[in-house]
Amino acid sequence: MDKVKILATYLPPDAAPLIGRWIDYFKCEFKISRNRNTKFGDYRPPHSGKGHRISVNYDLNPYAFLVTTVHEFAHLHTWNEHKHKAKPHGAEWKNNFKKMMQPFFETDVFPSDVKHAITSYLNNPAASSCSDLSLYRALRKYDTPKELHTTVEKLPAQSLFKLKDGRVFRKEEKLRKRYKCTEVNSRRIYLFSAVAEVEVVENT
Repeated sequence: MDKVKILATYLPPDAAPLIGRWIDYFKCEFKISRNRNTKFGDYRPPHSGKGHRISVNYDLNPYAFLVTTVHEFAHLHTWNEHKHKAKPHGAEWKNNFKKMMQPFFETDVFPSDVKHAITSYLNNPAASSCSDLSLYRALRKYDTPKELHTTVEKLPAQSLFKLKDGRVFRKEEKLRKRYKCTEVNSRRIYLFSAVAEVEVVENT
């Protein structure tokens, strides 16, 4: 199976040919990676005889996969132009991210709500698409539903939830943008993002 057909199983199909051309043009090793809780994607510049390397988490929905892929290719393009002289998410990267996202707007790859959220995000792109709550929420709408999984902001106060490591927390009040939560066993206080994905635990 050629790479465009493989990419089309992860990306919106109309976006796959251009991403395939970028992989060839930039001579990039493109890897579809396992899930990583701390990041959606990664870019590594040429080093020790290896060329450009990009990896993107396999379990992202097609629109999140595409936004992450363009994000990482913008890093690659910026490195080619400026090497280490440009900041990782400085003005040079932001300009390249905007330019490289444009073809996907012109072909109407994104649903209107995602396109609107990306347009707002592009006014000042952050280090990560998940750090922009509006864009993150718009992209999450297209995730495959996960039984018993939700986000902290959707839970009622005093609800119990657990993380992948098994720790159980009780949701308390909201403090600005984050929620105060108490770990049940240690009674320590933690602050959670509104869009942190958690598993519901039935109150006993």
